[in-house]
Amino acid sequence: MPNAQNDLQSGLFTSPDASPVLAVSTLNRLAREVLEAALPTLWVGGEMSNFVRAASGHLYFTLKDAQAQVRCAMWRSRAQTLAFRPENGMRVEARATVTLYEARGEYQLGIESLRPAGVGDLFEAYRRLKDKLAAEGLFDPARRRPLPEFPRGIGIVTSPAAAALRDVLVTLRRRAPGLAVTIYPSAVQGPEAPRQLCDALQNATRRAKKDGIELVLLVRGGGSIEDLWAFNDEALARAIAACPLPVVSGIGHETDFTIADFAADLRAPTPTGAAELASAGYFAARDTLAAHALRLRQAIERQLARLAQRTDRCALRLVHPRERLRRSHETLDGLNERLRRAAHVLFDAHRLRLDALAASLRHLGPQAVLARGYGIVRDGTGKVLRSAASVRAGEALDIRLAEGRLDAKVTNAR
Repeated sequence: MPNAQNDLQSGLFTSPDASPVLAVSTLNRLAREVLEAALPTLWVGGEMSNFVRAASGHLYFTLKDAQAQVRCAMWRSRAQTLAFRPENGMRVEARATVTLYEARGEYQLGIESLRPAGVGDLFEAYRRLKDKLAAEGLFDPARRRPLPEFPRGIGIVTSPAAAALRDVLVTLRRRAPGLAVTIYPSAVQGPEAPRQLCDALQNATRRAKKDGIELVLLVRGGGSIEDLWAFNDEALARAIAACPLPVVSGIGHETDFTIADFAADLRAPTPTGAAELASAGYFAARDTLAAHALRLRQAIERQLARLAQRTDRCALRLVHPRERLRRSHETLDGLNERLRRAAHVLFDAHRLRLDALAASLRHLGPQAVLARGYGIVRDGTGKVLRSAASVRAGEALDIRLAEGRLDAKVTNAR
């Protein structure tokens, strides 16, 4: 049993007659290695059918002709570079490696690149021109200019009869209705289209100031590689790079890539996408303005509430003139009453003090002294005597008592 287990893991068994037996997985792995080693990368042509674009971005389809068919897989990293939209029934040429899907034992092609049948020369010309201009630095990201956030006006280079123009105008009207638009007409398909596109772009440059444009959209709807070939023109690529205004390309569908896309300052996947990029600032500003409006409204409401409270407080302090007069009268009456009471109190205090002073004066007055048994002695001239030495014996004196007067005569003075 251990040997059998090891054989299972290695993919090699031994039959009862001693012949080696391969596991299916080993067989498929060996077959894949033989196929990949024996067949180099090659071009295969046929009709596309059973086309599926997976959610992962990988492409799966069958390539067939009248006698046979083969399954094909194209990974997302390579599918993103396709310059056309694959469809069932389309005849294509695929650059592929031959391999085998081991899980199912199915032989398949791993697709590296894909082109519509019969346009191989166009693809080669496209690739050569792209490599040439890239080597010159025409596609250098450093030379690309940012789009104005709020352009005053937009110039559109396209055919007036194109559905792409209608899509662009509808999108601009919906997202930035006030944005001025100027159309610079040109053919977008056919032998005259490259020259007309260059002329329209140069016309937009000359008239930019007069027409008030700050951005140019170069747009065209989807189509085959032949339909879009005018946008793979070298002169047009150089005119785009030389344009002093930022240029947004919106050519074909999301999978369509042209030389003009690489030369432009910004590539949009579709004409509608180009209009969305050009109006992105205005479109975003609507939400910004709405947010500002909400904050402004809230700030105004808060300020009004504060002022209302302030008004209420002022109203509480505000008194009607009649009420103010009434209060003033009451205050005046109160002051008058207090003044009268204060006057009475002051008068009584002064009267008491006066009475006290009068009593003191009366107590100290001559009459009071006389009442205590004293008398006032005057000489004949009426002068009050204060010393016995000032009189002589025999001199007449006048003595005043508390009650009555006495006439006296000095008999002796000591």
